[in-house]
Amino acid sequence: MSTWNPENDLDLLSSEDEEDIAMKRDYHGREAILFVVDANLQTAGMDRLKGALTIIRTAFISGMLVNDKDLIGLVFANTKHSPLPLEASSVETIVVPENCAVFLPLRQLTKPIVEHYLEFLGTVEDQFATEYGLAEPDGRGKFDLMIRLCIELLEKCGKKLNNAKIVYVTDVDTPHLPSSNEFQAALQKAIDLEGKEFEFHVIPMNDDFDYAPFYKEFITLSRAIELDAFVEPDASMLREMLADRKLKQDFLRRCLGHFAFHLGPNLAMSVQYYNYFQRRALPRKVQIIRRDNSVVSTKRQIIVRKYDEEKNEIKHEKQIKANEGWYKFDLGAKPLTISMNRMDWVRNMHKPHMMLLGFKHRSALPEVIYSKPSNFMYPDDESIIGSKRLFRGLWERCLQREKIILCLFMSKRKSIPRYVVLVPVQVEKSESKSYRSQLCGDGFKIVYLPEAKHIRHIDMCDWNNTANSGSDEQVDFFQKIIKRLRVNYQPNLINDPSLDELQANLLALSLDITTERKGIDDLLDKSVQDTRIEKYMPDYERLFEVEQMPAKKRPAKSSADGASSSKVPKIDAEQLQSYQYVEYLIAEERLSSCTVAQLQKILEKHFGVQLPKSSTKDRMVRRIEALIAGAEARSYDVN
Repeated sequence: MSTWNPENDLDLLSSEDEEDIAMKRDYHGREAILFVVDANLQTAGMDRLKGALTIIRTAFISGMLVNDKDLIGLVFANTKHSPLPLEASSVETIVVPENCAVFLPLRQLTKPIVEHYLEFLGTVEDQFATEYGLAEPDGRGKFDLMIRLCIELLEKCGKKLNNAKIVYVTDVDTPHLPSSNEFQAALQKAIDLEGKEFEFHVIPMNDDFDYAPFYKEFITLSRAIELDAFVEPDASMLREMLADRKLKQDFLRRCLGHFAFHLGPNLAMSVQYYNYFQRRALPRKVQIIRRDNSVVSTKRQIIVRKYDEEKNEIKHEKQIKANEGWYKFDLGAKPLTISMNRMDWVRNMHKPHMMLLGFKHRSALPEVIYSKPSNFMYPDDESIIGSKRLFRGLWERCLQREKIILCLFMSKRKSIPRYVVLVPVQVEKSESKSYRSQLCGDGFKIVYLPEAKHIRHIDMCDWNNTANSGSDEQVDFFQKIIKRLRVNYQPNLINDPSLDELQANLLALSLDITTERKGIDDLLDKSVQDTRIEKYMPDYERLFEVEQMPAKKRPAKSSADGASSSKVPKIDAEQLQSYQYVEYLIAEERLSSCTVAQLQKILEKHFGVQLPKSSTKDRMVRRIEALIAGAEARSYDVN
């Protein structure tokens, strides 16, 4: 899929008066990523080769956990030997050239495939040199034949591909000498990649990698861009991006929809909008019958009945289709009937589109709007010719004048239009070396404005009168503190704890892999937070009293029978050996002052009765009183 790049998307077709092209694109294909590892990595030490394979290991595991529908393969280039893969039958229809070895054809990742790769990764240090080796005499195989093999693997994968990538991991600046015929043949293969719409990426394992000798020209030819438009990427950033496939899922192919952006009368451009991050797909709810565990199947039926009000009975009844129904309501004294087809026509009257309302200065937009997650908008020349050029002009003008665009946006059919703001976004070149800020690229961010039902006005002084006794000055002070402690929301840095725990359990059960779950521990830097509020501490001490830690209570000492000292009655245990002393306690109503252990001793000593340990204290007291009362009654009868 072609993306918008303000550095090189300036070309227009020769004719600006051509009719609009009907745009019908399919975004439901699968993503395929084919890793190609250069065997020359072992010449600089096995650590560099193992580092490349470890990055691919992370991509394998994240691909199996996040989206197992994607296809992933692995090929080794510039090898001396070409052993067959685990599935030897998968390469029967594919011509594997010399100095290339297919370790894994493009497949959906499963547990046996990942286990096979992990076993290979454990023995690669000892067996790679003998099993695969290095191409002789100088470790240079034919680059054009390797590209042809990759194209053939992608074309014969048996699945419909929407986004296909070839990721070449190497540390060699040029595969062939510039004056050789192989060098020109390799550049010729870049045109084949551009015609197939296969993306080619080079991931250097060396930070001092030079693109100029070969790969700069090769990549620009494969992407059909000018040589001056090539920007040399950072090697460490590329390796980080490759390892973090759980986050980077090619947002550009996750298109949410197409629409026309109307700037004025007879002036519009074709745009598309996307999500920043791919949403997690949740399983669908299924209703199951308890008796036999069968799935409940529902059917919708529309029954029309003719009712006789005089006889109070149904005269006629029939079933109709959904499109044969109607809506009926009274318009004054006259009933009005509208068919379902007419209602669908009214609902589909407006196509998804966006209408420009005006411009505002960027300072008029609040810093944070808690209404709805933002989307990102980019142009597309396939529907309206010249959309990219017009989009670029509008984007640059808004950046220069610090303007935002107010629009009315209807995202899909039968939806309610919303007021949105288009904020121009530009990737800053001076940012820290992290690819996360560059995922969205240069374009417009669609910010959804809140409606009246979304706005809440809360008085911080009166929202909780019973617990809040602070003055207005104290409340304002802590509002400043909260603003200073606020951090930029970056969803890619905040992990879902439940999802991390689920993935960790899956990896531990299936592949015996132990993972660390950090959550948001790395997000907040306490030292930075302390420096932000350091200058406010004198005001804090002035407005609030110094907090005094309450004195800790000493733990109560336990007695020998297990009861706490505060609950032990002032009754001597030796006195309970006397039956007359027990009678004295009952007469004085002090028997309940004994502990449970003492009451059990009384029952065993004087009456030979042993109650269960679960018996309550009240039950023991009542039993002792009943036993003593019974003993007194028997002695009275005898006398």
